[in-house]
Formats: sequence, C-alpha cells, structure tokens
Amino acid sequence: QVQLVESGGGLVQAGGSLRLSCAASGSIFGIDTMAWYRQAPGKQRELVAAIISGGTTNYADSVKGRFTISRDNAKNTVYLQMNSLKPEDTAVYYCSVSSFGRRYWGQGTQVTVSS
Repeated sequence: QVQLVESGGGLVQAGGSLRLSCAASGSIFGIDTMAWYRQAPGKQRELVAAIISGGTTNYADSVKGRFTISRDNAKNTVYLQMNSLKPEDTAVYYCSVSSFGRRYWGQGTQVTVSS
C-alpha cells in the first residue's frame, strides 16, 4: 500500500503561480511513475503531467511551457510547479503513483484561478 498526501492548492489570480506537493509513504520502493491529474466540474479527470523514475516527463498540451513536474526520490515527493495560471486551470488536482502495476491516488487539492 502507498499513501499519498497532497498540499499546496489554493486560490490565485490569473497569471499567478502555485506549487503542489505530494508526499508518498508506505510501500514506496516499487514506485515508478508519479503523476498529477485534474478534474474540473462536469469534466472527466485528465492527465496533467507525469514523470517516470528515470526522469522522463510528459505533459498535457494545455499546460506545456507553464507547468513543470519534478520529483525528489530521496523524499518520495513529486511536485507540480504551475506558472501563468489561467481560469481554465481551475480543478481538483490529484496526485497519482504507480507501484508494481497498481495505481494509487491522493485525496485531491483544490486549485482555483480567478480572472
């Protein structure tokens, strides 16, 4: 089992920045991919960014150039630096990790961007 605790969400004006953090605990030795997803009201959950254990990253087109995902393996933590935020980035952001073929989810953190 892997437990995930997210932090860093909040309310920010358009053009502002936020940094999300997600700390993993439990059976962390099997973690390979760490990712951030988001779900806006009335929409499906979507992948925002992912990073594998070797450091390769993948981003949704809508956030490329604005968001940066990174991980600190020593702290078992994944980060999402969000810059130039837009109102359409408003959503609940979920941390997710994969370990031994199983996916785990955090509880979600609200990000609200005002225009």
